[in-house]
Amino acid sequence: MHDIEKILTDSQALLKGHFRLTSGRHGSEYMQCAKVLQYPRYAEQIAENITASFEKGSVDIVLSPAVGGILVGHEVARRLGAKSVFAERVNGVMTLRRGFEIPAGARVLVAEDVVTTGLSTRDVIAIITAAGAVLAGTCCIVDRTGGTIDFGVKFAAAYSVAMASYAPEECPLCKAGIPITTPGSKGVSGA
Repeated sequence: MHDIEKILTDSQALLKGHFRLTSGRHGSEYMQCAKVLQYPRYAEQIAENITASFEKGSVDIVLSPAVGGILVGHEVARRLGAKSVFAERVNGVMTLRRGFEIPAGARVLVAEDVVTTGLSTRDVIAIITAAGAVLAGTCCIVDRTGGTIDFGVKFAAAYSVAMASYAPEECPLCKAGIPITTPGSKGVSGA
């Protein structure tokens, strides 16, 4: 995991300031995993770290929430010999589009870039459950909870660290009048 921390630092993925996180919460640290994923060699190392927790052939499909999870999901699927698909928010609801399907009984691993509250991961898990597929596990590049999140299945994070986040009404950065930025992709709509 120490190597992953260096990769995140070297790629300038860790940002400091006042951020509106994808979850809607606020924080002084933001993991911009797109910065690290722009380097295929880093994406490969991260996927290698994540997939050490899953046996090749144990997963049929890797399902990722768009946009942040797409690249890591693809790289994890490549390493596990699985198919890679992604879900997108349509009118606020995580949905399979572009002809993607999850067959009943398929073993599906959820791959995400950053987990803060787990909302996007849980939304994708709901797709798996509705399809009658089997949740094989969850994984991410960065677990902001420091290992406290629980999805009820095996969870692998390339890097786990406790990063404080706040409900907007409790945010000390807002109370201090520090301007906020929204660097994530939650508002991005699918084409």
